[in-house]
Amino acid sequence: MAFILRKKEILVDILVRLPAKSLVRFLGTCKSWSDLIGSSSFVSTHLHKNVTKHAHVYLLCLHHPNFERPDDMGDPYVQQEFRWSLFSDETFEQCSKLGHPLGSTEHYVIYGSSNGLVCISDEILNFDSPIHIWNPSVRKLRTPAMSTNNIKFVYVALQFGFHPGVNDYKAVRMMHTNKDAFAVEVYSLRTNSWKMIEAIPPWLKCTWQHYKGTFFNGVAYHIIQKGPIFSIMSFDSGSEEFEEFIAPDAVCSLWELCIDDFKEQICLLFGFYGREEEDMDKLDIWVLQEKRWKQLCPFVYPLDYYERTIGISIDNKLLMLRRDDIRGQPDLHMCNYESKQVLETGIKLATMKYGEIEFMFSLSYIESLLLLN
Repeated sequence: MAFILRKKEILVDILVRLPAKSLVRFLGTCKSWSDLIGSSSFVSTHLHKNVTKHAHVYLLCLHHPNFERPDDMGDPYVQQEFRWSLFSDETFEQCSKLGHPLGSTEHYVIYGSSNGLVCISDEILNFDSPIHIWNPSVRKLRTPAMSTNNIKFVYVALQFGFHPGVNDYKAVRMMHTNKDAFAVEVYSLRTNSWKMIEAIPPWLKCTWQHYKGTFFNGVAYHIIQKGPIFSIMSFDSGSEEFEEFIAPDAVCSLWELCIDDFKEQICLLFGFYGREEEDMDKLDIWVLQEKRWKQLCPFVYPLDYYERTIGISIDNKLLMLRRDDIRGQPDLHMCNYESKQVLETGIKLATMKYGEIEFMFSLSYIESLLLLN
């Protein structure tokens, strides 16, 4: 018996190191392997190893598949070339292309990536936009039922991620009408159900505009503007509590403002204003500690070298854009905050425009077997 148990331990130790796609192929090897790989304990062990070792990690980017074509954002045929793909976070080679899991030819947007799962929906969100929780590594999909809420909201925001406190994956949908009505719905992957949040704090029942956001440790964070004031609204998808954090005084514009998590802390990055040193510009960084903003040393770089920062990778590298002078396309660079080392990925991100606002997408993705069974 001890020999059999040891043999199983060795097998698990080997299999848990493999990528998800290989493990899916092994499901047909024999029943014992299928039962092992599909077990909740193995799925959890495989995910834990990938997370702690940063194994099987990718950049998930919306990009132009043909880098050499002329750039014309007004041409609808050019827009159809947008594509989501996974790129190696070490070599930046394209590893796989991600078509819509239901075979649709319509553009879609990824509204969150967590432990191998991504949340996708329409390019422009409406109150009735379908939402899909998808694991592209194992090609499994969960489509939540549509909400029973019948109010037609003008603006809809969607975020997705894992809440460690309740051990569940949550999708948070925030909706706003042109009459200042505000509603929040939360989807639970574990119960496969929606819940409308009834208790909305008074400070949200006013005229405000929502901009960028992120999801970290089960909490949805949104940058909002109320008149001349910028603040961060947070909503804990577990405790269902709201909080507001006024942005630092230096934040005076949305153009160069970004929110993400940096070294397990919520972080604001702002680089709008001009240089302090000759031929140099900088990116100011604040982290939220004990409900207060603490300013870190700025990230200094050559003047006009980068256009903007769009996020932070899973290994805490700054995701920054440099505009291609010839074709005008944004090149994705990864910058190490401590060493100042810059890596040119060669990935040319696609630009989605809605009026005067531009959106570019690059997120970290880590393989898992979630949703396998």
